[in-house]
Amino acid sequence: MILQSSHTAGSEPLLSDCQMEEDHLSSQEKEKQRDKLPPILSAASAASGGMERGAKGQFSTFSNFISTINQKKEAAGNRNSPTQLVIPNNKNVRDLPPICLDVRQKQRISIDTLPPELKAPILPEPPIPIRSRALKDFQMDLEKAKSTGEWKNVHDFYLVTFDSFLELNAAFKRDGNVSVNTVEDSRVNTKFLNVVYDALINTSQDIQKAVLKGIINSLLREWKGPKTKDDLRAYFILTQNPQFSSTSTYVIFAHLLRQIATLTDTDHHFLIHWFKKMAQKRFKQLVDRLLQFISLRLFPAKPEEFPPLAKCTWWIPSATKVLALLNAANSLCNPPIIPYTDFYNSTLDHIDLMEEYQTWQFYGNVHRFSFCQFPFIISIAAKKCIIQKDSEQQMISIARQSLVDKVSRRQKPDMNMLFLNIKVRRLHLVSDSLDELTRKRADLKKKLKVSFVGEAGLDMGGLTKEWFLLLIRQIFHPDYGMFTYHKDSNCHWFSSFKCDNYSEFRLVGTLMGLAVYNSITLDIRFPPCCYKKLLSPPVVPCDQNIPVGIGSVTLDDLYQIMPELAHGLSELLSYEGNVEEDFYSTFQVFQEEFGVIKSYNLKPGGDKIPVTNQNRKEYVQLYVDFLLNKSIYKQFSAFYHGFHSVCSSNALMLLRPEEVEILVCGSPELDMHALQRNTQYDGYVKTDLTVRYFWEVVLGFPLELQKKLLHFATGSDRVPVGGMADLNFKISKSETSTNWLPIAHTCFNQLCLPPYKTKKELKQKLTIAISNAEGFGLQ
Repeated sequence: MILQSSHTAGSEPLLSDCQMEEDHLSSQEKEKQRDKLPPILSAASAASGGMERGAKGQFSTFSNFISTINQKKEAAGNRNSPTQLVIPNNKNVRDLPPICLDVRQKQRISIDTLPPELKAPILPEPPIPIRSRALKDFQMDLEKAKSTGEWKNVHDFYLVTFDSFLELNAAFKRDGNVSVNTVEDSRVNTKFLNVVYDALINTSQDIQKAVLKGIINSLLREWKGPKTKDDLRAYFILTQNPQFSSTSTYVIFAHLLRQIATLTDTDHHFLIHWFKKMAQKRFKQLVDRLLQFISLRLFPAKPEEFPPLAKCTWWIPSATKVLALLNAANSLCNPPIIPYTDFYNSTLDHIDLMEEYQTWQFYGNVHRFSFCQFPFIISIAAKKCIIQKDSEQQMISIARQSLVDKVSRRQKPDMNMLFLNIKVRRLHLVSDSLDELTRKRADLKKKLKVSFVGEAGLDMGGLTKEWFLLLIRQIFHPDYGMFTYHKDSNCHWFSSFKCDNYSEFRLVGTLMGLAVYNSITLDIRFPPCCYKKLLSPPVVPCDQNIPVGIGSVTLDDLYQIMPELAHGLSELLSYEGNVEEDFYSTFQVFQEEFGVIKSYNLKPGGDKIPVTNQNRKEYVQLYVDFLLNKSIYKQFSAFYHGFHSVCSSNALMLLRPEEVEILVCGSPELDMHALQRNTQYDGYVKTDLTVRYFWEVVLGFPLELQKKLLHFATGSDRVPVGGMADLNFKISKSETSTNWLPIAHTCFNQLCLPPYKTKKELKQKLTIAISNAEGFGLQ
């Protein structure tokens, strides 16, 4: 590649004689470079108090266990915008050999988790030249330059430092020639590096051009051959250069990203561990820089700034692969450095997502790039769009097949055959629903329509939502015994009671699948680990003997369900006394089932194995695994198969557990101003006094009352993936006395509001209504 410079009035050429050529590479070396890209690290993307009736006394020793531990413990004692740099005539640039993808696994490349460390040999590092300039010296030169206008020392520093990878290490590597065998420490003097970069973006164009010229020369020299740790360290340093926020530097940035993307898995392993040590601010800046690079390459504000897209098809794949390394680093940290949503690129919402999805389906992860290989970059709204369109295509396909079957048998087509028609009696809601869904299992992927026996009316969406609301409320009632409600964590969990038939658990899974399939938000309170188990694996295995729903669970997962028990187990792990003598526990647990105490060994012969200081970690892990996996395996397996009987789509492989929860239950983030903007009115206009009073009151409510209002009007206090606009919230005028309280039709997200005369009266009546709403006035 040749960077050419054209003189224009009042401007100097950026690089007059600097060339990025590929001619010095032999044809054999070029072939090596083309085949160099490895698969970027792939990942399959990783009780007593508070229980209501149905789980009473389920873990009879919990309170004693916790109190014993407590007793024993007591006894034991600006980044500014960079100067715009001009690299003209990009259209004539010749490219280096194209990146070729070499990912062979039929799974996403999201790098949510990291594989075991690879043991490839690391080349010996060459001696680093000794540089005496330190942070204090650089700061003194910088202050002197600002006061006197003499920038020679600063210019020389940047010119030398960025001239080669060796000089970058000489300037920023701590303990230059001391060998340290660790993957965690990049040995980069981060404080010095940050000061140098923060100063760089405020220097003259001459200095900035010198830095870029040095980077180009360095990249040319390092394009071929295996890499040392010093080379990786230089790449790590260069990625943080704030100059790459400017579109005029994107050609150079693209070549840097390409070289990083084509490193080996071992090299990526080092970079991931170094990225996770970055400060949150710098890490976020780097992520944003890469997202901006992808967005502007997809939709350039000034297309003439970049080479033609056909000549640089490797830009976006390279940037996305480097972003995957940052996502892996973020996933290794607990808590993450930044929220996973910060990796979303909303620009992708405006491309042909189904083409991306179909490319991924057809080619897998081989030969063709697709953003679906890197689902962490796709927003939940875009993923919902993919799932909905995939669902619609499956619905149409199955309906068409039903129609063809009818015609081939010379039977009269019936429009009802195009839908999943559910007909139930209100007094036998669960049993009728179970019978209907079992009998019509082949129709689950058709459009859902619900009718109630003995009631006139067409299902335009309201009856379907009512069916979901009533059924979920009945199934999750503590008296029903299928699920236990934990007050401490405000969530439901599966009852471990053994039974002869687990079909009702399959029904709940089917309901959740139908809700996702038909874009219905459910008021279900499962802990996050439930959705992690639901994606274990994300696609139902063909072999029925392979266990499903067995998630990798930890003490943190137990905290989300039974915080009191989890705290007790945590205390056991940190107990400083003699665990065996003080607790006298074994690898055996007890549960009460229908009045009978039953014992279970956590491992073979567990009743004879004492819990000691040495094996207590194993005991805690086995205990957690028993509670969250083994004791409820049959229940959760039925639930898993019910969900996947509807949502049997590869699109689920794109989702994180948190995203499945949002699709099922909606988002907890409320924006009442957005709700106000998108509200529809019937009998009122938005300027009416009652409506103005209403919004003044609601916007002044604390968050808890705002959630109660949303729950009162829609049946859920959570927001659909599409935001408040997708709620279709409506305020209707109720022609009743102002002595009446507001009422709601949750099936239609409709609030009926009497014309209250004063703001005080409206606030009083509305607060009473939303704070005491329970049950449905449907009969």
